[in-house]
Amino acid sequence: MLTNKSSYFLQLTKRFKKAATANSVILGILLAIVGGFLDAYTYISRNGVFANAQSGNIVLLGVKAAQGQWTEAFLHIPPIVAFILGVAVTETFKQPRFVSVLPDTSRIVLLLEIVVLIIVGFLPSSVPNMLVTVTISFVAALQVSSFRTLIKWSYNTTMTTGNLRTASQAAYYAIFKRDENAAYQCLRFTAIILSFLSGALLGSISTFNLGTKAVWLASAILFLAFVILNSESQKKPLKSLISKAFFIKLIF
Repeated sequence: MLTNKSSYFLQLTKRFKKAATANSVILGILLAIVGGFLDAYTYISRNGVFANAQSGNIVLLGVKAAQGQWTEAFLHIPPIVAFILGVAVTETFKQPRFVSVLPDTSRIVLLLEIVVLIIVGFLPSSVPNMLVTVTISFVAALQVSSFRTLIKWSYNTTMTTGNLRTASQAAYYAIFKRDENAAYQCLRFTAIILSFLSGALLGSISTFNLGTKAVWLASAILFLAFVILNSESQKKPLKSLISKAFFIKLIF
């Protein structure tokens, strides 16, 4: 009888873990879509400057400097600085004195990003491009620093080079070593990569047609991500309660 109860408890626990994993992948997909979207948005509508891909900004900085186009080269410096500041702010939030006040910074980051992008959509095209790209780079840094794990693997929601390397490595082990875990990892990371590409396509098409207000679509996607993240957080106490209840039942 004890064995049956134990088996049932383990099955229930696995079911909850599976649900949480599915939500985490969905959350990663939505954030990757936004990551691709924002890079396309700022590149098209804000003078060819990337908000997320700081590698691109650094390369373009070097190219423009080599060509002697110092004014255009300078345009790529503020987003890089804003990105660095965004990472610094995120790490500051993780310090013990802030954790006690802000225990769940992930949701705060999403809300901040949603609000900022809504405001950006209201800004007319006459607003200096640098102000917009710096603002978006800052919140992009908050996102990439707050959401760094896909299930159990490190990943990136605002750029795709690292994700592509991980997916390629996992594909190798899945094909040549018959590693099922590697195949599982490859599929998840491929979904993130394709989501980033989809976001870039969506960002490009919407920016060409809607102009600067296209960024509101990214806000809507982030709101959906916030709802999913919030539902995941609410599942944790429920999972803990069910686990305790079944342990008590096993004992008695």
